[in-house]
Amino acid sequence: MSTATADTLTSGREPGRSYTDLWLITIGHAFTHWYPATFYVLLPLIGNELGLTYVQIGSILAIQHVAGAISNVPGGLIVDSVSRKGILMAISLAWIGLPYLIMGFVDAYWMLLTCAALVGMGNNFWHPTAIPLLGDLYPNRRGLMMSFHAMAGNVGDALAPLAAGALLVVLSWRSLMVLNVLPGMLMAVVLLIYFAAPQPGYTQPAGTSGGTQALHVLRTLLHNKTVAMLCIGSTFRTMTQISLLTFLPVFLANELGYSALLVGACLFGLQAAGFAATPVAGYLSDRIGRRQIIVFCMGVSMLLLVFMGFAGRSMAFVFFVAFLGFFLFAVRAVLQAWMLDAAPPGMAGTSIGLMFGMQSVGAAIGPIIGGLIADRYGLDATFYFLAVTILIANLFMFFTPVPERKAVASGSAP
Repeated sequence: MSTATADTLTSGREPGRSYTDLWLITIGHAFTHWYPATFYVLLPLIGNELGLTYVQIGSILAIQHVAGAISNVPGGLIVDSVSRKGILMAISLAWIGLPYLIMGFVDAYWMLLTCAALVGMGNNFWHPTAIPLLGDLYPNRRGLMMSFHAMAGNVGDALAPLAAGALLVVLSWRSLMVLNVLPGMLMAVVLLIYFAAPQPGYTQPAGTSGGTQALHVLRTLLHNKTVAMLCIGSTFRTMTQISLLTFLPVFLANELGYSALLVGACLFGLQAAGFAATPVAGYLSDRIGRRQIIVFCMGVSMLLLVFMGFAGRSMAFVFFVAFLGFFLFAVRAVLQAWMLDAAPPGMAGTSIGLMFGMQSVGAAIGPIIGGLIADRYGLDATFYFLAVTILIANLFMFFTPVPERKAVASGSAP
């Protein structure tokens, strides 16, 4: 890393410097989303081949997020105590990809659940590592930098279903699972080499050695009202997002009769809309405030989910899907920037780990509840459930205190 990077970390200024760090981290993030986005398209095929119910389909993703919820906070503590961020990001990419590779060779439902749990555990290192690192490198433009990072996730989420749908014309879902893992493994090697050295400006935060100190760190974070409210609100927003991504492909395939290619195209539209909105939301949040952007976008998302429930099996349903992506996915980066603003010094990784751990709880619960509702009342009713969850998330966001950001804005160290 360059001297300019060290200056950025210690002074809060952002001198003219290469954006290689940003590009590599964001590309790596795209691959962490590429794997699960491909899996969403394959879920209807896997469910049909293995004879799974909607609840069983939902439980595959639920167990993934349960594992993430359990391991995210310890992962954040580890991130704050390790200076070689390249190792952590490389481990995360490899740990996410390999279980999906194994899924291509198994037939047992319990093996799918085991692999899903491993994916959830591996994912816990990426966000607590990459998000604080970007926040340190670009402290005056956290909202915008988080939006670039989130946009890369949107790219993975958008292109993977489209590519998977096209490849399924000539490949089986098992062959696709094997082929899918290779690019991410290559990117893991690149990150390992580029970020091999300890990051300049790193200092191990106090209170991260030993179980008692770790609990003290968590108590400190949970007593921070902004951190606690952001964690709870983002939990309900993630419940909405993951449940949507779980059952939207199933609805399109089973209720509307769409082919795998058309399902992939619809998911591409959902994510492409989020890609377009994310930098706008991130930029505006740096200028006019995090809460204003989040409350507006979540409010519109709730209305669109209600409209989708009313639209049912009509073409208007697909129309609302694209607009939903524009507003629902735009707020992810703003939430992460808000958390970095609120995180106590030296606890950014743990704060992000706590946030994603709580989100994993919502992601685990949402598909199970959605599956129960779908089995009992039909898939249409699931979208009304999602409208309620995003409404609850928005209420938490509305009442979340806004932390002071003057230190970053004036160019001093975060």
